[in-house]
Amino acid sequence: MTHAFYAIGLNFHQPYNNLVELLNTQQWEAKQLIQAYARPPRYVEQNRPEARLHVAFSGTLLMQLSDPGVRTTFEYDYDTQWLLQQYRSSEIEFLGSGYTHPVFPLIPQKDWETQIGRYLEIARPALGRGWFPGFWPPEMGFCMEMIPYLKRFGYRYVVVDHEHIEPISDMSWGRLRYRPHIARYGGAEIIVVPRDREISNAQQSGFDPGWFAYELGERTKFCDDFPPLVVSWTDGDNGGWFRNLNENSGFWGWFYQPMLQWQRSGTLALSQISINEYLDRFGADGEVCVHRGAWNTGHHDGRNFVQWTGSLLQKQGLAEIDRVSERYHNRRWQLSEQHAGDEQHHILDRAYWHILRAETSCNFFWGSRWVYRAFDDLEEAERLIASV
Repeated sequence: MTHAFYAIGLNFHQPYNNLVELLNTQQWEAKQLIQAYARPPRYVEQNRPEARLHVAFSGTLLMQLSDPGVRTTFEYDYDTQWLLQQYRSSEIEFLGSGYTHPVFPLIPQKDWETQIGRYLEIARPALGRGWFPGFWPPEMGFCMEMIPYLKRFGYRYVVVDHEHIEPISDMSWGRLRYRPHIARYGGAEIIVVPRDREISNAQQSGFDPGWFAYELGERTKFCDDFPPLVVSWTDGDNGGWFRNLNENSGFWGWFYQPMLQWQRSGTLALSQISINEYLDRFGADGEVCVHRGAWNTGHHDGRNFVQWTGSLLQKQGLAEIDRVSERYHNRRWQLSEQHAGDEQHHILDRAYWHILRAETSCNFFWGSRWVYRAFDDLEEAERLIASV
């Protein structure tokens, strides 16, 4: 029987200021979210040494959890400073992500470096890590052009949806899905780790250890010439499966802990592993190309980014981001040529913050209900640019 390894990942994201807004308007939902964020380090600690877990926080969520004002707002419900300390002392493998959680292929390439770099400036002190081995593209929005940027910031691997991976040479179904590969672009290369879409869909909606063990066994039973790695990854703060205050009825009590108990008993040909540990032990093989795309949501399969680009208003919002971002970069260059003073550069920094926040994926995923947020930020950015 093939021994399979599996890696579980969770994505945590809230748009900037959303935690406080929820606490003021939907207090019960805010409390559920904070509880969802508090569980991972506790369950990993309780289930050592077998437990492994991967977590990717968005930059805007880390900004809120690190904010003294947010801590004061939540002080009667939860100590967010203590929460981050639990993560810092945990053995969770953290992945880097985007500063304001943008869909990278949909925003100007000139902003990619800032989105990646500013994320690390926030995440390193917040999570107590000097290095993040992997990168989690927000919404799993990935394109090959991102590879040189990710390598520049020291990332070893990136997680992508298996539906968008195409082998350069012949490769079996199992090897394509359950083995890390190499992708190259612009003279740089990175390890691509496939995320199994079907298993991830089940993780989001709810499953039990028996189904999971059987399904992984069936999917990897012909992977006898390599150690298969099954990666499942979902949001970890959306849906009752993760937010349920009765932990025994949710992901952690119904699946995660019992699964590790089964593993501990020695009755399974499965074991949890961190992706970085797997790469240290088994490496990666085979070259692939990754087509532009995102993960599946609702009725969309992630191709062509329809979730974020399907309406006229969404398209207009993204076009405005391109235009205002270009205007900002041109003005920044002009000021540098003119040796402008610190105050002018400070004003441009404020304008850039509004542009980056406008790029948040939620502004476009929720369609007409949220696109106005991007327009509001872009309007303020334009005002600030015009003032210098």
